[in-house]
Amino acid sequence: MRLVVDMTKCQSYAQCCFLAPESFTFQGQEALVYDPAPTDAHRGKILQAAAACPVQAILLDRSDDPTLARRELPAPPPGPTPLGPESRVVVVGASLAGLRGAEALRREGFRGELTIIGDEPEEPYDRPPLSKQVLSGRVAPESTTLPRLEDLDAGWRLGVAATGLDLDAKQVLLADGEHIAFDRLLIATGTRARPWVDPDGAGLDGVFTLRTVDDSRRLRAALEARPARVLVVGGGFTGSEVASVCRDLDLPVTVAVRGPAPLAGALGAVVGRIAGDVQRDHGVDLRCDVSVTTLEGQDGRVRGARLSDGTFVEADVVVVATGAVRNVEWLEGSGLSSGEWGVTCDAGCRVFDLNGVVTDDVFVAGDVARFPHPVFGAEFMAMEHWGNAVEQARVAAHNMVTGQVRRWAHLSVPVFWSIQFGHVIKSVGVPSVADEVMITQGSVEDRSFVAVYGRQGRTVAAVSFDQSKLLEHHRRAIAEGAAFPPDASTVNEAPDQDLEPAGLPSTRTPWAVAEETDLVVTGDEPSEWRTTWRPRRADDQQPQLARQE
Repeated sequence: MRLVVDMTKCQSYAQCCFLAPESFTFQGQEALVYDPAPTDAHRGKILQAAAACPVQAILLDRSDDPTLARRELPAPPPGPTPLGPESRVVVVGASLAGLRGAEALRREGFRGELTIIGDEPEEPYDRPPLSKQVLSGRVAPESTTLPRLEDLDAGWRLGVAATGLDLDAKQVLLADGEHIAFDRLLIATGTRARPWVDPDGAGLDGVFTLRTVDDSRRLRAALEARPARVLVVGGGFTGSEVASVCRDLDLPVTVAVRGPAPLAGALGAVVGRIAGDVQRDHGVDLRCDVSVTTLEGQDGRVRGARLSDGTFVEADVVVVATGAVRNVEWLEGSGLSSGEWGVTCDAGCRVFDLNGVVTDDVFVAGDVARFPHPVFGAEFMAMEHWGNAVEQARVAAHNMVTGQVRRWAHLSVPVFWSIQFGHVIKSVGVPSVADEVMITQGSVEDRSFVAVYGRQGRTVAAVSFDQSKLLEHHRRAIAEGAAFPPDASTVNEAPDQDLEPAGLPSTRTPWAVAEETDLVVTGDEPSEWRTTWRPRRADDQQPQLARQE
């Protein structure tokens, strides 16, 4: 069997853990870990777990899902459509976004020729387990292959990279010299790990990055050899998850963070300091406000790193976790608007050309897409989130198949999660644009709380530690333009609700909305999402949760 849990939906109700404990379990209070490729011996229990999940977060391979296996290919959408049965769609990027986009095309009724191109030899796989279950040895790297939710009937070109795009001829150029013609193109090439800045240091044995299934396989082998110490360069989500696994394996680990705390670049210094305390509680040697200046080696193997404070950290494994680079080089000279910040598109996922004119035949989805979002100032942003890849691919596929009048806009509020040190950290909205934060629910001391973020009097994000069930309320509040600070009676109200500066780096996303106006999003599904302008009222308050009796 193959399955994946949509952690953007999961609210840790634990029904799956009760019904199929061999395949699902909790770390700590809420952190779900699961086997993405369980044996057929557990099929019955897993089907029960999928059916019982209150938020339907367990997604099964079509061949394993009795509700999908009987479904016929849907009819094409009614009315004029730009794609007939003779049309050709090419997806560049055998990624999560590429696979979900291809599945959505078939679900939308596309019956023409479908080709999927990927530079790795593997079928699309799920990346979140690579820094968690795979690294810890719970799951084999090859078990992360994503389940197929639809019959694709696609031509696969795996292990060959796209090297160019000829828009005039409507062809994708491949590394093996072949040209693949298309009528519609979906770009889903994602990102790759940013390598260590010095090629000599990056080439030392024992220096790793973590992005691909091969990366996780090599790093897992290095951890199995029981290194004397692991050094993680960077305190973002990937670096923190690697450190968490190291401590689970009882390996000494040092984390070097350029900022004041781990996760501070994404969640701010207030929540970052809490994350830092969690790391120290679990035995991490955390070094903040330092940078690694050099990686030093001996006989071709890394022996440690020199830090900016003059200290030297001995380590025989170094994991460079300093962010990602978007895979856009193959688009150079194509005439599309692409660069360091991604491939620029409109809210309907149609790519802009260099003149800023939207193209009708080229779409983009996932980590590589840079798109406007009305809730966050209508500024362009790129989201390296699992949930964004899935939702954006769905919108892109719909718009590729339908005509102008029925197009959707990608307006979902971003959702992100991480599992580390036995906690599930979940985020809705965009914390990085905030200037203030308040702990609204739970207890920081208990490591179970919700922090709500605001900017210019508007709620823009919320982050939870082991309080996933409360985030759906905040997601809706963000979409509806709720006021900040919130004034809500809650089921688990924090005793002290003091406003604090969010402690984020200078905002990289400009904020263009006037203080007196709001753009809000309504609807729960892409077909329902609408943006509405609304003047801000002086008495705006966040919708209240029902108080628990």
